Amino acid sequence: MIKGQGRLPGARPTAIVDIGSNSVRLVAYEGLSRAPTPLFNEKSMCGLGHGVATTGELDAEGIARALAALRRFRKLCEFMQIEDVRPVATAAARDARNGPQFLAAAGEAIGCPIELISGNREAELSGLGVISTTNDADGVVGDLGGGSLELIDVRDGRAGQGVSLKLGSLALMDASGRSPKNAMRIAKQALADAAPLDHLRGRTFYVVGGTWRSLARLHMAQRNYPLDIMHGYVIPARDAADFASLVERVDTDALVAVGAISQQRRPALAYGAVVLEEIIKRGKPSRVVVSIGGLREGLLYDQLDEDLRARDPLLESARQHNLLRSRSPRHGEDLIHWSDAFMASSHIDERAEEKRLRHAACLFGDLGWRTSPDYRADFALNFLANAPLVGVDHAGRVYLGMAVAYRHLGIDKEVNAQIRSLATPRLMDRARILGVVQRVAYIVSASAPGVLPRTRLLCGKGKVVLTLPRDLADLAGERLNGRMKQLGKLVGRTPSIVIE
Repeated sequence: MIKGQGRLPGARPTAIVDIGSNSVRLVAYEGLSRAPTPLFNEKSMCGLGHGVATTGELDAEGIARALAALRRFRKLCEFMQIEDVRPVATAAARDARNGPQFLAAAGEAIGCPIELISGNREAELSGLGVISTTNDADGVVGDLGGGSLELIDVRDGRAGQGVSLKLGSLALMDASGRSPKNAMRIAKQALADAAPLDHLRGRTFYVVGGTWRSLARLHMAQRNYPLDIMHGYVIPARDAADFASLVERVDTDALVAVGAISQQRRPALAYGAVVLEEIIKRGKPSRVVVSIGGLREGLLYDQLDEDLRARDPLLESARQHNLLRSRSPRHGEDLIHWSDAFMASSHIDERAEEKRLRHAACLFGDLGWRTSPDYRADFALNFLANAPLVGVDHAGRVYLGMAVAYRHLGIDKEVNAQIRSLATPRLMDRARILGVVQRVAYIVSASAPGVLPRTRLLCGKGKVVLTLPRDLADLAGERLNGRMKQLGKLVGRTPSIVIE
C-alpha cells in the first residue's frame, strides 16, 4: 500500500476486534505508539449478550450478526493490509454455555483465534486504558459493558486489583425482568462488597463503556455544552447522581435532547443509570469523568515498553501533528525553547501542567497554515477543542485552541465566547501571552527552522526585549514593532528591539 503523506512514516497498522456483549467493533490504528491514531472504526450492535443472564446462552440472532460483522471486518483488514489483528471476547462469550462454539466460529470468520479475556484481566486492561489516555489518572475506573461491570483502582500510573461483576446493562436488564426498581436491588447487593469502591471517597470515578458515554452525551446535550468531545467530560458527583435518578424514572423518549442517543442505546440507559447512582451512593466520589480509554486502549498500552509508556501522550500527539501539518516541524521545537527562555525571564508564575500545555501549543502553532488566513483562528480553535487528543482535559483543550487562535488574531479580537468560558481566567491569560509570543516568533522566522535560536526574547528591568543579530537587522520594521507593542501590553513592560 502506498501511504498518503498525511500518514506517519514507518508506522505499521494494527487492529483490535472487540467482541462484547452488546457490540462487535473493529478499530484499526495507524501504529503502536503512546498516542495511537485510529485509521478506521466501525461497530455492529449485535446484542450477543441478550438473554445470557436468564437462558445461559448467546442470542442466536446476535451470533448471526456477529459472525457477519467479523467476516466484513476480515475483508476490511485485508484492504488496509493489516497483518497484526487481535480479536478479543469478553463477558457474553465468557459466561454463555455456547460460548466455546461461538468462539470457534468467530475465529473462522475473522481468520485468527479469538482471545477470551477473563473478568479480572478485563478490569486490568480497562484500568490501563484510562491510565494511557488520562494525565495523572487517580481514582477508580468503572467499565460498564453489556454483560459485566469491571471496577479497578488506578493511581501513580498503576492499576490495582480489579473485580468483575455481572452488572452489565443487558445482563441487568434481563436479570431484573426489565424493571429498574428490581435492578436497583440487584445492583445494591452486587456492589455492597466491591472492594475498589472502598477507596473512591473524594476521588474521581472514571466511566468507560457505551451506555455510560451515552448517559454523559445526554447530560451534555441537555446543558447545551459547547464541545462535542466526550473524553474528559466532567460531571460533579451530586449532579451525576441526580441525573441518573431522573433517567431511571422518566420514559427515555421523553428526556430532553434524547435525539443525541441512538435508538439502539436507549433501552439500556436506565440500567446504566441504576448502576452509576448506586456506585456514587456507595463510593462517594467527588466527580465523574468520562474516558474513551478502555479495554482496547489498554491492550495497546500493555504492549508498550517502559520508555514508551513514560512519554506524555499529549506531547506525542502534538509532535505527530507538528510532523504532518506544519511547514517545518523543527520550528515547533525551536518555539518551545524560545518561549521557555521568555517565560523564565518574565517571572510569570507557570505551573508544571501549564508548561506542558504551552509546549503542546507550540507544536500545534502552525496548524491550519494551508487554510485561508481569515479562517485560521476559527480552524485552530475548533480543531483543538474537538480533536481526538488524550492526556488533556477540556479546559486544557480550550487553552490549546485559544493559544493558536490568538497567534492568528492578536489580542484586539476575541475567540468564541462559549468555548472560551470552559477555561479559567488564568489559562485565558496564559493563552493570550503565548499567542502573542508566537505572533512575534512567526513574523521573525516565517516558520523557518534555525532562526529563533539565533534571536532572544527576554524580559528585564521593566522591558521586554527582542534581540536580533546584526545580519538579521533588516527584520526590524513596522510590523515587528507592532507585535512587540502587543506583547508589551500583555506583560506590562516597555517593548524594545535591540540589534547586537
